[in-house]
Amino acid sequence: MIEFHLDTRSGVAPYQQVVQQVRHALRLGLLQVDEQLPTVKEVVKAIAINPNTVLKAYKELEHQGLVAARPGIGTFVIKTLSDDSLPAHGPLRQSLQRWLERARGAGLDEESIEALFRDVLRSSSVEGDA
Repeated sequence: MIEFHLDTRSGVAPYQQVVQQVRHALRLGLLQVDEQLPTVKEVVKAIAINPNTVLKAYKELEHQGLVAARPGIGTFVIKTLSDDSLPAHGPLRQSLQRWLERARGAGLDEESIEALFRDVLRSSSVEGDA
């Protein structure tokens, strides 16, 4: 089951963080069709978030056609975002893990690592468009 977390420094609205985390889990194959999301009460207890915020996130995911609420039962995944590239994720994850260890060994903190990654990601997509 997915475990949510909030980054209060991100500038991203809490409900949007929940939506993004579900979408990432669907893309990475960590959530499957028919799998139940945590109940609103479970999410509220785990990350100290307003129940209406969780409901808003779940409604957004429902609007996107990714989950469906089953009254009295819970909210369930109805569509995945993973594709044929999923088998490649394992080796890439291991390679990325080694890179992260090197980055931390070089003294980079999490914020610096993220900034570096985003910069390289943006520049490689710009180069790919050229």
